[in-house]
Amino acid sequence: MSDFLKTLRERVIVYDGAMGTSVQVRQPSVDDFWGNEGCNEILVLSRPDLIRDIHASFLRVGCDVVETDTFGATRTVLAEYGLQDRTAEINQAAARLAKDVATQFSTPERPRFVAGSIGPTTKLPSLGHIGFDDMAAAFEEQALALIEGGVDILLIETCQDLLQAKAALAGVSDAMKKAGKRLPVQMQITLEATGTMLLGTEIGAAHAALEPYDIDILGLNCATGPVEMNDAVRYLGLNSTKDVSVLPNAGLPQNEGGRAVYKLTPKELADYHRHFVADYGVRIVGGCCGTTPEHLKAVVDSVSGLEPAKRGVRPAGAASSAYTSVPLDLEPKPLIVAEELNTTTRVEHFRNLVRAQKYDDILTLAKKLAHDGSHMLDLCCAIVGEDEKAYICGVLEKIATRVPAPILVDSTEADVIEEALKRIPGKAIINSINLEDGEKRTSKVLPMAKRYGAAVIALTIDEAGMALTADRKVAIAKRIFELATTKYGIRPVDLIFDPLTLPISTGQEDYRTAGMETLEAIKRIKQEIPEVRTILGVSNISFGLDAYPRRVLNSVFMHEATDNGLDLAIVNYSKIYPLYKIPQEEVALAQKLIHQDRSAGDPLQVVHGAFCRNQGQAGRRQPNDPDGSVFALARLPLAESCTADKSCCS
Repeated sequence: MSDFLKTLRERVIVYDGAMGTSVQVRQPSVDDFWGNEGCNEILVLSRPDLIRDIHASFLRVGCDVVETDTFGATRTVLAEYGLQDRTAEINQAAARLAKDVATQFSTPERPRFVAGSIGPTTKLPSLGHIGFDDMAAAFEEQALALIEGGVDILLIETCQDLLQAKAALAGVSDAMKKAGKRLPVQMQITLEATGTMLLGTEIGAAHAALEPYDIDILGLNCATGPVEMNDAVRYLGLNSTKDVSVLPNAGLPQNEGGRAVYKLTPKELADYHRHFVADYGVRIVGGCCGTTPEHLKAVVDSVSGLEPAKRGVRPAGAASSAYTSVPLDLEPKPLIVAEELNTTTRVEHFRNLVRAQKYDDILTLAKKLAHDGSHMLDLCCAIVGEDEKAYICGVLEKIATRVPAPILVDSTEADVIEEALKRIPGKAIINSINLEDGEKRTSKVLPMAKRYGAAVIALTIDEAGMALTADRKVAIAKRIFELATTKYGIRPVDLIFDPLTLPISTGQEDYRTAGMETLEAIKRIKQEIPEVRTILGVSNISFGLDAYPRRVLNSVFMHEATDNGLDLAIVNYSKIYPLYKIPQEEVALAQKLIHQDRSAGDPLQVVHGAFCRNQGQAGRRQPNDPDGSVFALARLPLAESCTADKSCCS
């Protein structure tokens, strides 16, 4: 454990205040900027004495951490001043300068630390301003220079776009691997006065997207004062497993004479920080825009010796879109995943839209599915012989920032999955991995899940094929669980197991008990690996039947699966009905088929006989008749698996 993290365990840590405000107070000349006025970062080369004085002013009043003058020191931002080729030089100089000052103030009893400041740049990848890889590379270059300069913490701050935050984390991770050194990582997002990030992201969605990463601290800074941050700070205190940081502005900025003025007093800032620490368990406090050494002196005095509230938060599974989050243990169960955005189903509508690149129509469909009750969208764009990667990227560039439902990236191709994840701001779910080729697929996909903060669906398939019995399904699930959590560091709450089911409606003898085995597997997975979640593609159970009997069987099977612990279901939600809307005799028939109840003969033949006999009945009420059955057996066509001589109908 680093010295910084050891100190964090012992007491509340106080960061410094505003670099920009402090620079303005000292009124550097135009010449000090070497013709690049507004580029504060160049001052570490042109006026190191000025930056030293700023660091010392905050350490002198008792701050524990100073931030390097590198907020805008990525190649991306420095290129706006023609300084991109001096990126490493500027960051290294800033880190060494801050470290030198911090060392002068450090004592064995009160060590002082340096946080390498990494700002958001001026680009928003979610809006297509820059590609994920280019942004990650820029952050990697900056982080590597800061590490080489000797910083103690890597501080990714003022994040306005979740995709930018993910790119920063990817770049920082790459830099630490290259440097062979692991530093504490602090991630801070910025919420506007509206309570959301710049693109409309709620705190819950941001937390869901960032919580899976190996960061040490998650918090807020900039944009507003502490008053406006209160609810978000409370949310993080209640829900994040990370240490929480809060670095507010000195209140909301007010425009006076064309310049921003901050009017929050030192006492007001100090009082709020005391509240955050004592009531919400915050362990890192400090200041952002407008905060001065006087503000931070009051904060130091206010939190000195203060014991943070106990938190003890347990990890929880969730997914998120660019805007909102959805817990994986949503009540009532199951969480509904729409199956209609899948090119591999027998329904041609979505496949035709993808092939014609009608992305506006796809957006309309995705919005409708979310509006009609689906909690997530399963997206698959695979068409044999066609460019799946181009298709899925085209779809995501249209829907990723315009639909409130989280996305399951459904593909058998690892490179397609990765390109999709680079375009999803929120927390996605990868569908799926298995052990069909041993660890060949997991070795490619699980590192992606780690890099992009995604959850993963795992299928109960191994080298011997799809598991048919509950014992084999559970054994494979346990094997994948051990592999994913131990070897690749995936959180248990980010694993979702699909025990799979095969159709029980075709007459194939090997599949007769498929429903029973799947239900038992769901129950046992939930009991024996309690932190994970379960999912099913429900309609597989009824393949081979026509529309109405499929709805009956799907609805009854999903109900039973839910009773056994099913958490998520991939279905067409409009074709699933609660059991009270299905005639009891139909429910009983479906249950006998699922459980292979042979008390009245072969349950499959009993089902066919019942449905076929009712074809000739007249006057049966139709679906959606408020006084009648949901399923009108009188108009049910024969099942595809009905015997050729119609003997099942006799």
